[in-house]
Amino acid sequence: MSSSTAVVARGATSHAQLALAAGIAVVAVWGANFAVQKLLFERLPPSGFLFARYLLMPLCAALLLLHLNGWRWLKLPRGDVLRLAWLGVLAHGVHVSLVTYGIHWSTAFSSALIMACGPVFTLLILHWAGLERLTRGQVGGVAIACAGVLVFLSDKLLGRQWAATGGDLMMLFSASLFSYYTVMSKPLIQRHGGVAVMAYATMAGCVPVVLVAAPAALVAPWAQMSGFHWFLLLWASLVSAFLGWLVWGWVNEQRGVGRTAPLQYLMPLVAGLMAWWATGERFGWVKIGGALVTLAGVALAQFATRDANDPVREAPARVD
Repeated sequence: MSSSTAVVARGATSHAQLALAAGIAVVAVWGANFAVQKLLFERLPPSGFLFARYLLMPLCAALLLLHLNGWRWLKLPRGDVLRLAWLGVLAHGVHVSLVTYGIHWSTAFSSALIMACGPVFTLLILHWAGLERLTRGQVGGVAIACAGVLVFLSDKLLGRQWAATGGDLMMLFSASLFSYYTVMSKPLIQRHGGVAVMAYATMAGCVPVVLVAAPAALVAPWAQMSGFHWFLLLWASLVSAFLGWLVWGWVNEQRGVGRTAPLQYLMPLVAGLMAWWATGERFGWVKIGGALVTLAGVALAQFATRDANDPVREAPARVD
């Protein structure tokens, strides 16, 4: 191997390691964010949080895009703008709202475990889009994951804790929306970059959220917010949300959706530890067993051997 080839190989390895480290960091921040939001909701209602988040995120994304583009607005093809508007409303409007209220009604650990089912939804969406066929092992993994979720939720179902159960079901649906966004946004990120996708998507998604949340946000107890709660709000809005989504898009672009999705398995571990330490949440053996079965099913669905002639494919870039 020539010296120039070796340098290129080392550079590629270093780049891959950076993408992996960034992905792990994002998942760790997202895992901790479940407990962060639970603490924040002790003082600020979810509607207030959503209102503030979607005033801050689009502004930061737009300013960053302008800065990177020489303070000129980057215009995208009309077809891509429409797709980003749809994805923005779906991901930032519907998904984030459901996650926020799901965390509020449920617990940090439950919310994180449900969101860790994302790779299963990614696999099903790739199959639905005709981009990948499911093997028997993958189908079995999906079934095991579903059984694990039922075991995990059994204490709430048997105890008729409908609010918490409803929160978990909302999280389950929102996980499917995030997987759809992850698959469908990748070709747009490859064409226009993560900052442009973030800016356009958040600006589209913020409109319905701000309009719906405004009445409740106007009477929220902002004056009672301590410095600690303002820190939690800024952390959840700018670090976990803005930087997290931006870096996650870049990691998916570098590593691919299929290789990045399994990193979400770390979320329940981080969320569980943070919830135990910060909010005093405790878990019984049924919950722990259900979580392990769920994650085992997700892992089997993700890593089950595929036909060598039918490799994992991702959403292709569309050319208008």
